[in-house]
Amino acid sequence: MGLFSLTQEIAMDLGTANSIIIHNGKIVVDEPSIVALDRRTDKLLAVGQQAQQMHGKTHENIRTIRPLRDGVIADFYACEQMMRGMIKMAMPKNGWFSSSLRMVISIPSGSTEVEIRAVRDSAEHAGGRDVYLIYEPMAAAIGIGLDVEAPEGNMVVDIGGGSTEIAVISLGGIVSNKSIRIAGDDLTADIQEYMRRQHNIRVGERTAEQIKIHVGSALTELENPPEDFIVKGPNQMTALPMEVPVSYQEVAHCIEKSISKIETAVLAALEQTPPELYADVVNNGIWLAGGGALLRGLDKRLTEKINIPFHIAEDPLLAVARGTGIALKNIDKFSFLIR
Repeated sequence: MGLFSLTQEIAMDLGTANSIIIHNGKIVVDEPSIVALDRRTDKLLAVGQQAQQMHGKTHENIRTIRPLRDGVIADFYACEQMMRGMIKMAMPKNGWFSSSLRMVISIPSGSTEVEIRAVRDSAEHAGGRDVYLIYEPMAAAIGIGLDVEAPEGNMVVDIGGGSTEIAVISLGGIVSNKSIRIAGDDLTADIQEYMRRQHNIRVGERTAEQIKIHVGSALTELENPPEDFIVKGPNQMTALPMEVPVSYQEVAHCIEKSISKIETAVLAALEQTPPELYADVVNNGIWLAGGGALLRGLDKRLTEKINIPFHIAEDPLLAVARGTGIALKNIDKFSFLIR
């Protein structure tokens, strides 16, 4: 124990694809949710960006793991190691002080008791003394700048890496919500499958992710279309190298099924919404957050399909993290934080 004991406070958006830590109101860590472990000793070798560069390129003594799948913890030990590694990155070393950690972590709104317990345990094992949890759509709404405690309905659709969270929020609580396990990772898997079937070329997860970022689209007709993306990889039959140009129309076709499932889920959440709040949602529009909100043409497609205007949050990737950071500053004020 040092001379003084200080309480350090951090907010964490523990995401399937990226994890973000906010300390003193600033984003101090924004890294991919992935760790590299030594197979023989289970020792942590790398976390975040460093581990991401190793992904798909390791030898038999190293394994890279994405501890979260579909928005929930799939590998408890790896998640704990990842949280420890990221907290170490975020916190400056205090020689004289022994600091205890107060944490606010965002979790999917469809989490079961077991999944909530898993996040809490991981955080406590990683050094958290006071651990608070906040539902992702609530955090996203706060991060977007909506007044969540007002007596009016606001709807948020948070499309992350592992899950899509849809919620109608009023008076500081979630009135109706829908959490589906269709999100960014599923779009990436759709692209991998399409490249294998259509072009006979094998692509890894990272390459499929690059295709999604460069030429991903929810519409087959765009006003400012991106240039085709050149994919290099082995031919499935001959193993000889191939180069294939991929257009945004192809990607729009191959992710069509997954996007339709998100549309259906938004409609299902609207169906459960009380009429007074439904009227508010129609007036205010629906907010899109998370990495999936960056998919070209998604807001336009949803607006046309559902007849309610969709707005993209100012910085969709950071909306949940920002909201979690604001909740951390106002822990005593917000009653919806789970203790």
